[in-house]
Amino acid sequence: MENHYQLAQINIARMRGVSINDPIMKEFVDNLDKVNQLAEQSEGFIWRLKDETNDATSFNPYNDEQVIVNISVWESIETLEKFVYRTFHTNFLRRRKEWFLKYGKASNAMWWINKGDYPTVQNAVALLDYLQINGASEKVFDFKNKFSSPNP
Repeated sequence: MENHYQLAQINIARMRGVSINDPIMKEFVDNLDKVNQLAEQSEGFIWRLKDETNDATSFNPYNDEQVIVNISVWESIETLEKFVYRTFHTNFLRRRKEWFLKYGKASNAMWWINKGDYPTVQNAVALLDYLQINGASEKVFDFKNKFSSPNP
């Protein structure tokens, strides 16, 4: 049976540096293209937020130069988990304390969208805010509290 849904996700982080150009962020920034290319070549990858320079660090929905945002769309929770936890990306996840401060609230959220749709930055931020306030539900969830895609 064909799945009529795909998984959208947002993750945000507060940088230790005052901006993405801070020297403390150099190694992270130097590997962004490599990690983004790996994502785009990963099984199940559909789309990611990026500007004309192939980057998402210029998006600033929180009006805070220290917060960076990543939004992407995947075929399934499993394909996103495989990229996040079982590829070169995992090295950066393990080392995140070198570049990022503890956010304090939920810093990632996932939700199901219709196949062929893409989330807006505003919608993704609103859903992350919803998760932070209300906790995981079928509407929006995280890796610890996953919900299957709706029935077609």
